[in-house]
Amino acid sequence: MSDVETASPQRRGRRRGGTERSTLPEQRPFAQPRMRLTRTEVLSADELESIHDASLRILSDIGMNFLDPEARSLLAAAGCTVGTSDDADRVRFDPAFVTETVSTCPSTFTLHARNPAHHLVIGGDAITFGSVGSPPNYVGLDGVRRPSTRDDFRTMVKLCQSLNMVHLTGGYPVEPTDIHHSVRHLEAAHDIITMTDKAVHCYSLGRQRNKDVLEMVRIARGVDDATLDHEPSVFTVVNSSSPLRLDQPMLQGMLEFCSRNQPIVITPFTLAGAMAPVTLAGAVAQQNAEALAGMAFTQIVRRGAPVIYGGFTSNVDMQSGAPAFGTPEYVRTAMIGGQLARRYGVPYRSSNVNAANALDAQAAYESVFALWGAIMGGVNFLMHGAGWMEGGLHGSAVKMMLDAELLGMVAALLDPVVVDDDTLALDAIAEVGPGGHFFGVGHTQERFRTAFHRPMISDWRNYESWQEAGSPTAEGKATNLATAFLDAYEPPAMDDASRAELDDFVARRVAEGGVATDY
Repeated sequence: MSDVETASPQRRGRRRGGTERSTLPEQRPFAQPRMRLTRTEVLSADELESIHDASLRILSDIGMNFLDPEARSLLAAAGCTVGTSDDADRVRFDPAFVTETVSTCPSTFTLHARNPAHHLVIGGDAITFGSVGSPPNYVGLDGVRRPSTRDDFRTMVKLCQSLNMVHLTGGYPVEPTDIHHSVRHLEAAHDIITMTDKAVHCYSLGRQRNKDVLEMVRIARGVDDATLDHEPSVFTVVNSSSPLRLDQPMLQGMLEFCSRNQPIVITPFTLAGAMAPVTLAGAVAQQNAEALAGMAFTQIVRRGAPVIYGGFTSNVDMQSGAPAFGTPEYVRTAMIGGQLARRYGVPYRSSNVNAANALDAQAAYESVFALWGAIMGGVNFLMHGAGWMEGGLHGSAVKMMLDAELLGMVAALLDPVVVDDDTLALDAIAEVGPGGHFFGVGHTQERFRTAFHRPMISDWRNYESWQEAGSPTAEGKATNLATAFLDAYEPPAMDDASRAELDDFVARRVAEGGVATDY
């Protein structure tokens, strides 16, 4: 654990009963990094246009299935070709229509949080880091893998609130599988809204879930419907059922959110060799076709509705069929996805992912590689930024701490390099002269605590002193650090009237049975 100390009570944890415990490390302030580096372009301009043209051919010649009658009616009314009795779900798009319709997607928007200090700019050069979302299993501080419960979910939510490098909860950090799925969205959203004051996610699994969470967010923010419709405040991720399908629950969620001006993250789940062609060009062309169809649909529902282009193309292991992440193929498609998003002038979503089963070297290098592809690809909205393991099958509290360290390093990497008379330090160089050192000069001493990025977990000491300290490992220090943050956690303040109204709404909807579960 970092030995940073501070006398600030805001950064000092206390055990229940008021006794002090060890001081928490100092974090970077809550802030969005800005992309100041040149984004990596894997494809040439003509190669990118070939991907674009192939995507339009897919949508015009092959088409995409929309498995919801209302969605197909809207598409038909907009001029799209809806199939006959032989392929009633199939929708084909005129290329010019797609291009014109997608052009109305906004390039940037603000995602509003309950706490205005946690509002987020989505798009441009701004980068947002989200937590892991949706794993059905959990590995806690004891290192034991198990089906995740509400207690585990709440543990992860506390860390999401506590860590400044996690800007929002990217879904349920782990699934609270002990809550019945008819009311899970109510109970889980209530926990996220009351235990954090950051931006909120909602799963698009049918219209009523979206309506419920929209109302909960409206209550928590203390605004009216008109304000909510003007201020995007809750986002959802829509995964097309690759290849070339959008299912009814997802489409119903899109209909509800787009009509209320809430952001949709369109993310085809195109695994090369399984749900997409085995070649990267073919897989990305299909990803792009599915993304364009989804984006066009959002604008048919409401022109100017906020939308994010999502890329999640990776490969599978061709012997086992298991998804692979953090591979060279994943990195290249992450960068290509950013090129395509910039071509259409919309924010870009990518992910920090790995397929490791344990907190080992594989977990580290695949995460770093995936994150490098996302950042250098120009990501605006990073999903699964902290805590993802096992190809998304388990969330890890310790990995969340390790990833927060990694995200902090990325943020420091993107800090501007200041070049002026003070930082050029010519006076300090003259003071030291040939053969001296800079430890004791005033220029160094004045910046002793602020000159470099100070990690929470990384250990910078020689081997002998490391041994004397008990040979601490990164995993062990991250475990201790997670324990310290959880011990110090306090729920953010919430207006009493809003909290009472929110509690009443959830209690009423739970008593009504929540939503039908026939999907």
